[in-house]
Amino acid sequence: MAETPKSLEEVRARIDAVDDELLRLIDERAGLAQAVAAAKRAAAGGQEPGFGLRPARETQVLRALLARPRASAAPGLVVRLWRELMADSLKSQGPFALAVFGGRDPARMAELARLRFGAAPPMAMVDSAEAAIAAARRLGGVGVLPLDGIAPWARLLAEPTLRAFAVLPCLSAWGPPAALAVAAVEVEPSGADQTLWITDAALTADRIVEALGARGLAAAVLAEGRGLRLFALPGYVQPNDPRLLGAPGQLTGVIGAAPTPFDL
Repeated sequence: MAETPKSLEEVRARIDAVDDELLRLIDERAGLAQAVAAAKRAAAGGQEPGFGLRPARETQVLRALLARPRASAAPGLVVRLWRELMADSLKSQGPFALAVFGGRDPARMAELARLRFGAAPPMAMVDSAEAAIAAARRLGGVGVLPLDGIAPWARLLAEPTLRAFAVLPCLSAWGPPAALAVAAVEVEPSGADQTLWITDAALTADRIVEALGARGLAAAVLAEGRGLRLFALPGYVQPNDPRLLGAPGQLTGVIGAAPTPFDL
């Protein structure tokens, strides 16, 4: 026999009960995040620990959640909820702030920054790539740079302590790659990554892709401007990888690595 549909009142009552349980669990999680912060300070002798951002760890947690059976929760909902929880936890552990260079579309860059880092960290819109990069050098700082023709990402070749650790957005359903997030953090492999490599080679993009392919590296153009191109190389490629030796260009380099989109 077909199940009798629940009344609207019954459904609303169940939503209220779920909301109560969600709040209890979220509050418990926030308390655990504070306990983590206290443990880190104790381990550091009472001093403030370093920036707690661990992009690979966050990615692995989200991938595990998205791999679990779900009846109704869309990937975007899962990602946004846990990004908020993770960002709030990170904010409780020490300094955490965003500096967003809007480039040609400041509203979109601000939207992408909040999608990736949630509402917890304060966010400043800055008027230059230099300002975003300077903020990223500070403890707890994250800079957001657009992937547009003015090539602000090229400045990372001269920033040995900074790494691009995310391509925004993290879901292809939210649009094509449009920005990089950078910080003074260790970039580790997450299990499904893309390495970010810049070259000033004067060849066409197709010729560069062909040359890299001959070295065993697939490549796709992410952005170009001011005589430079930013490529995504599948996998986690080290800067000293022998396959990059002799690659096209005089000014070249790996500027970081980022997880692949969660819905690919």
